[in-house]
Amino acid sequence: MHGEKLDRAVLATAGVVVLGALMSILDVTVVNVAINTLARDFDTSLTTIQWVATGYTLALATVIPLTAWGAERFGTTRLYMISIALFVLGSALAGTAWDAASLIGFRVLQGLGGGMIMPLGMTILTRAAGPHRIGRLMAVIGIPMLLGPVLGPVLGGWLVDDYSWRWIFFINLPIGLLALVLAARILPRDTPGGRARLDRVGLLLLSPGLALLIYGLAESGANGGFGHVQVILPAVVGALLVAGFGWHALRTSHPLVDLRLYRNRVFAASSGTLMLVVIAVFGGMLLMPLYLQLVRGESPLDTGLLIAPQGLGAMLAMPIAGRLADRTGIGRFVPIGLALVAGSYTWLSVQLAADTPYWHLSIALFVTGVGMGFTMMPTMTGALQTMPRASIAGASTALNITQQVAASFGTAVLSVVLATTMTGRLGGAAAGGSIGDLAALPQDVFARIQPALAESFGHTFRIAAIFVALAFVVALVLLPKRRPAAPVE
Repeated sequence: MHGEKLDRAVLATAGVVVLGALMSILDVTVVNVAINTLARDFDTSLTTIQWVATGYTLALATVIPLTAWGAERFGTTRLYMISIALFVLGSALAGTAWDAASLIGFRVLQGLGGGMIMPLGMTILTRAAGPHRIGRLMAVIGIPMLLGPVLGPVLGGWLVDDYSWRWIFFINLPIGLLALVLAARILPRDTPGGRARLDRVGLLLLSPGLALLIYGLAESGANGGFGHVQVILPAVVGALLVAGFGWHALRTSHPLVDLRLYRNRVFAASSGTLMLVVIAVFGGMLLMPLYLQLVRGESPLDTGLLIAPQGLGAMLAMPIAGRLADRTGIGRFVPIGLALVAGSYTWLSVQLAADTPYWHLSIALFVTGVGMGFTMMPTMTGALQTMPRASIAGASTALNITQQVAASFGTAVLSVVLATTMTGRLGGAAAGGSIGDLAALPQDVFARIQPALAESFGHTFRIAAIFVALAFVVALVLLPKRRPAAPVE
């Protein structure tokens, strides 16, 4: 199991995990493309229909902390199949929704299943590969993580334009059913612990705390800033509950998420690097599609195609990064990936204009993708390489919580920076940031504000570059330069 070669059984396991991961990650960006269509078809406001996305995200945040306990209590493979089944059931019901309320409810069901798919998949892969092959396996699961935001708008735009919004949910059914059949045949049988004790106090603190914190961050984008009671109240209460969980977790023998994992220097450094880079990268994934649609007037389908070079760069880099992670310390090459992302974002902050040639953008996005391929999954690999087998489920859960909160924070912060910058440069109704509002402007009016609109995006990319630069410093100083020794079981 600890040899260098990836045998057929391990690759088959990776294939099953990738199917589940691809389904759950694609779903987020596919649905975002259809929000305006859903609001029109259900004759409701955008504020209401946004809960189709928000409800799913909050369900994810609520259920992720239960992953490690559930894996010990029911078995990792069994829980993974239950999660996929819940996700497929939620997808089938969402596709038959008759009004906004039913769709939001079914999306919550989807999220309850989808929240555990990634951390459980990471746990299954890490146990199957062993610490010295996990780099190459994590590169495999990294493909849907980085391609989802790229392929999602393309797939969503095509389904909504040529078929029906219902197919953005129905398309999960064949993928999910195939994943279930393959999981039953391929994934290793595990023996449930049966006596795992649920940390009820931790659950009452962490799950609602994460949900409230992420909700507050999401509302900051919708309200154009953090200075609103509907932002401050849930975010502060959520942060206090999470802090309360931290105090509780360090004083109980079986916490819901074991914060003692962070005593491992490599795990702590990798988690810190991951948090900073996810803030920047997920924020950047929001900015470029918005720029192409708001400033350049591209359709969701064309936007997805124009962003494709980023996914291509990531696909080319990840297999190389995976092999490097298995052979040497991630501290030798993750800073190089971060430097590429920081350089690309810095270039965008200076050169992004209303008429920037698309081939220039393609090069910048390709470089960004290569940098991400050398950064995100290797960082997660480094965090798990030093974990003993018994701690892998807890470590995967902690990493996914970090990623979920960081992604929400990055999206919120960069959304607020963009909205504030647009308001400062444009003023009036044109600064609202709505595609529909800007598209309704007379052509000559839009042409006058187009350069300032592009400059607003450039300024926001500068903020994203600062977060990447911080991640670069952490990675350069703290990540290991040598491959870690096998963990003590």
